[in-house]
Amino acid sequence: MLKFYHNPLSPNSRRVWVALLEKDIPFEVVPLNLDGDQFQPEFLAINPFHHIPVLVDDGFNVVESLAILDYLEVKYPTPPMLPTDAKALATVQMVELVTVNELVPAITPLIRQMMGFGGDSQQLEQSKQKAHTVLAFFEKLLDDRPYFGSSDRITLAEIVAGTTVPMLPPMGVPLNGYPKLSAWCDRLVQRQAWVATEPKPEAIEAFKSRMEALI
Repeated sequence: MLKFYHNPLSPNSRRVWVALLEKDIPFEVVPLNLDGDQFQPEFLAINPFHHIPVLVDDGFNVVESLAILDYLEVKYPTPPMLPTDAKALATVQMVELVTVNELVPAITPLIRQMMGFGGDSQQLEQSKQKAHTVLAFFEKLLDDRPYFGSSDRITLAEIVAGTTVPMLPPMGVPLNGYPKLSAWCDRLVQRQAWVATEPKPEAIEAFKSRMEALI
């Protein structure tokens, strides 16, 4: 059985968690608290970069969330989450990469503020502006389709962006100006896999307490 090393508060980890549930793949959860577990020799032997998520499949270790998603897509192709049409495939991969390379770094200061660690007001405003640049790009790319790259099923674009974009309104980045993306977001958060992996308030508070103790 697959072993899935993760923390429920990690957006990177949640991508893989959602994909495992959407594809109905059996897996064993190995939780990491991220307050030192990731530096233990046992975990470093699996991932020397001490990051989550990690997927272990019969002794084969897969690190980096996008690589894990591609691995799952090839090994468990049903339901398919990557289109075969060239433009649709490029759309999905653009959404994945823009989320990881542009949106997530942009909102890191907002995440820290939401977790109670403060932040520079100018930096926070710049973060919001960068987030809006990504949202405008996604709004145009989505067009009138219910999902990126597909008219009838979710893709890896939904898995990656759909576990990050819903976090934005509580951070002060509303989706009001992006009606297509807002409707897309509403469709996703009602899915069972999204509901099951939604971070619990008590887990967030426990994480805050651990981080404050470490600081």
